[in-house]
Amino acid sequence: MSWESTQTYYRAINEGIRQEIGGLHSAKIVLYSVDFAEIEALQMKGDWQSAATLLTRAAQSIEKAGADFLVICTNTMHKVAPEIASGIAIPILHIAEATADVLVLDGIRSVGLLGTRFTMEQAFYKERLLARGLDVVTPERADRDTVHRIIYEELCLGQVRDESRLQYLAIIDQLRARGAEAVILGCTEISLLVNQCDTAVALYDTTVIHAQQAVKAALTAV
Repeated sequence: MSWESTQTYYRAINEGIRQEIGGLHSAKIVLYSVDFAEIEALQMKGDWQSAATLLTRAAQSIEKAGADFLVICTNTMHKVAPEIASGIAIPILHIAEATADVLVLDGIRSVGLLGTRFTMEQAFYKERLLARGLDVVTPERADRDTVHRIIYEELCLGQVRDESRLQYLAIIDQLRARGAEAVILGCTEISLLVNQCDTAVALYDTTVIHAQQAVKAALTAV
């Protein structure tokens, strides 16, 4: 939900539309960019209801502007997706379900999950994966702390550090050693730090997957 990953979404969706249609075509996008500091403060306080209210108002603005569906450009805030959905009439394209569908299609059964502490530890995200028959492996406690810290203290601030990349790659290797056939980059900022060229472990970038699903949905809605 930081603008660091929002710009990645914006580019990916527009490039996807151009690839599908060609020429000078680009995506028709209604973008509501939040002040991430407000969201982060509510996350840390555990005040998910206030966060849900804030994002529902944003979603209602997007609906009023004429959007056919909603894309919440963050994994963590899908925690309040049900509350947002209840406040709008347009559908939400769920990031975890979109990712799970691709994993199942590729024949993956056991998957590692990287993300914020909320995404890795709470049920709201993993339950969507489990519902599609996937086994989910998360890092050990100390590694979860490392993954979480790097997201908030570095990536959301646009800081990409080699030493942090090495830490992530070591954690990815540990997930593979524990049986993960692939690893979900379950925070839309993680792809700023690691990508497929960094590791032999199959990585599933939720930002890319979500953007691709948005392109398909947009073309269907036309």
